[in-house]
Amino acid sequence: MKERFHTIIVGGGQAGLAAAHFLSRAGDEFVILDEGAAFGQVWRRRWDSLRLFTPAKFSGLPGMAFPGKDFYFPSKEETAGYLEEYAGKLKPPVSFNTKVDSLMRGEEGFVLGSGESHFVSSRVIVATGPYQKPFVPDFARQLNPGIVQVHSNAYRNPDQLPQGSILVVGAGNSGFEIALELARSGRRVWLSGRDVGRIPADVLGRVFGGKPYWWLISRVLSVDTPIGRKARKASLSHGTPLIGLKPRDILEAGVTRVTRLAGISSGRPLLEDAQVLDVSAVVWATGFRPDYSWIKLPIRDEHGIPRHKRGVASDVAGLYFLGMPFQYSLSSSLLGGVGEDARFISGQLLARPASPDPLSRSRSLNTHN
Repeated sequence: MKERFHTIIVGGGQAGLAAAHFLSRAGDEFVILDEGAAFGQVWRRRWDSLRLFTPAKFSGLPGMAFPGKDFYFPSKEETAGYLEEYAGKLKPPVSFNTKVDSLMRGEEGFVLGSGESHFVSSRVIVATGPYQKPFVPDFARQLNPGIVQVHSNAYRNPDQLPQGSILVVGAGNSGFEIALELARSGRRVWLSGRDVGRIPADVLGRVFGGKPYWWLISRVLSVDTPIGRKARKASLSHGTPLIGLKPRDILEAGVTRVTRLAGISSGRPLLEDAQVLDVSAVVWATGFRPDYSWIKLPIRDEHGIPRHKRGVASDVAGLYFLGMPFQYSLSSSLLGGVGEDARFISGQLLARPASPDPLSRSRSLNTHN
């Protein structure tokens, strides 16, 4: 049996909910397919002390401000709760526990497979977000088996790691946050990785209510400007700039900044300067890689990233992407930035006529499926 819809949104995170907001306002018949059991679950699975990199003032989705003081940095639990409340007010049709494992073209339009279930639509928004496939370098398997390894995606708190010194690999926002927490818990911590640059949110963030800061990350650092295109290329290869954090923060906490990790020597981490570290654990804050292998269509470039223009697929009509890193600007994958991309994508999608087939099934799904 195939269920039919005008539009299908794959993913019920902030990107999927932002798209649902605009489709609901336009009266479009759609459904969200989400592999989780409830809205906000992805945030609850992150490390315990995680806070947003942007303050509440710039972290709201379309139509609903993030509660709290303007320059308060919300916790992961507060963020998950906000998404649940947002979805509760929006009441989008959704099918939970539905992991989409294939997307292809059929005679009736797009066909999405989820186990034994199939869904058909003439328009699809892929809103699976930036955190898809945790990346760990191949040489990690050469580490001594006695050294505990954990990716930032699975890291929760210092108690998860054995006593002794720890190497955090990756000096982006996540690596900085985790290294700080470990050092403040009394651990000996090394932080390895290249300099990703920094946006002075502590200076711009409050000037004129933060408007210059948001203008910088959502307009200046965008694909429409030379500096933005340069920043996008750099961010896709070695991470986004630090936002809100300062290099001196880790120095004051006692973290030792070291060169990049070059490989493994006799089972221990080897740095580019030939230093070999004796550690009890390694935290891989090495980011994620895109995984669109489930889309059985010619959409990916040589790096595995969909070819698109502001989220509109370049080679497949009716296919859209939302929530990708630097999709349009540096703010695209942030909670407060995805709404602008969702507005654009929804406008493009709604301008394209949907299939005339009766698709009333979408109205029967609700947030409790």
